[in-house]
Amino acid sequence: MPRHIDTDPDFFGFQELLAPAERAELAAVRDYLEREVKPLVNPAWESSRFPMEAIGKFAELRLAGYAFPEFGDGRERGPLFSGFLTLELTRVDPSFTVFSGVHTGLAMGSIHGGGDEEQRRRWLPDMAAMRRIGAFALTEPEGGSDVSGGMRTTARREGGAWVLDGAKRWIGNGTFADLIVVWARDVADGQVKGFVVERGTPGLSTAKIEGKIALRTVQNADIVLDGVRVPESDRLQRVNGFRDVAKVLAKTRGGVAWQALGIAMRAYELAREYAVTRRQFGKPIASYQMVQDLLVKMVGNVTAMFGMAVRLNQLVAAGRATAQQAALAKAVTTTRMREVVAWARELFGGNGIVLEHEIAKLFADAEGVYSFEGSREMNTLIVGKSITGISAFA
Repeated sequence: MPRHIDTDPDFFGFQELLAPAERAELAAVRDYLEREVKPLVNPAWESSRFPMEAIGKFAELRLAGYAFPEFGDGRERGPLFSGFLTLELTRVDPSFTVFSGVHTGLAMGSIHGGGDEEQRRRWLPDMAAMRRIGAFALTEPEGGSDVSGGMRTTARREGGAWVLDGAKRWIGNGTFADLIVVWARDVADGQVKGFVVERGTPGLSTAKIEGKIALRTVQNADIVLDGVRVPESDRLQRVNGFRDVAKVLAKTRGGVAWQALGIAMRAYELAREYAVTRRQFGKPIASYQMVQDLLVKMVGNVTAMFGMAVRLNQLVAAGRATAQQAALAKAVTTTRMREVVAWARELFGGNGIVLEHEIAKLFADAEGVYSFEGSREMNTLIVGKSITGISAFA
């Protein structure tokens, strides 16, 4: 009998859960990304710049508004499509996934969930077409994990307008976004409220964060708000407190599980291909037991991550996902991802530290995904409280 070689990193065939039309669409997306976007990846990462021409290429895919079909292309997709789309984007480049996730998941998601119908119709069609790009400004210089209770950016009402003062940090797309969703604490009632601030508004300034070793293509910004005046019509009308921010984060945290999976899957693909083509001592290094052990551990992690990501998406689509489940998925998948990229970089040896072989970039980018959307420690404490009934937060 012929020797069976299973080269598909989706070892258990999770993609078969998609409808045939969805699989065909994803195949077309993969082909487009490899042809049009992949050539931009390494030069952008090495120079730490975002290739603005990529926005037009993403717009051609008409997928920015897939989660909000009434404002996008009108097509309904199944509950797993968003996850697999994130997976395909990440396999091409994690930085582009972050760009897309900030724009679609965080910025558009905030407006869709927190805005009234007029606000949705005013902003979302242009964002779905990528004529206007969004950012999401929550994290602060002194507030990351504790920003819910320690938010220092303030909003005060003055007649028909609001005045925003404060600072935000690590804001993806922040250097070039047209619309920035800013979260600030109302000095009158102490509640967190959301505001859409347009680029060029007086008192708003942004500066790129330099010197990153991960997700270098993502244009993270420091943002300063100095007496920024926002009309009441640009306050998200259905946001009544931090719990509404948490609803957005719970959905996007599930997306991070797919980002972690995409990085791990790509790392495994690269390592497997390298192992069967790289020869040492007269034969492929894949013929050595220690190399096969690394590869099997990698594909095992990828498969386990797949199961968790798929089930979480199903729960989200059914309206049954909890914040604790999203926290567990983020903590576990990003930890497994970290293992996979380390094993893959080890397998590449010295070649694993140069950009040419891609694995070095994945190894570095994984650290960014591991850190954002709640650290492993914070997500662990969320789950720990859920399963014990005892809070271990400081």
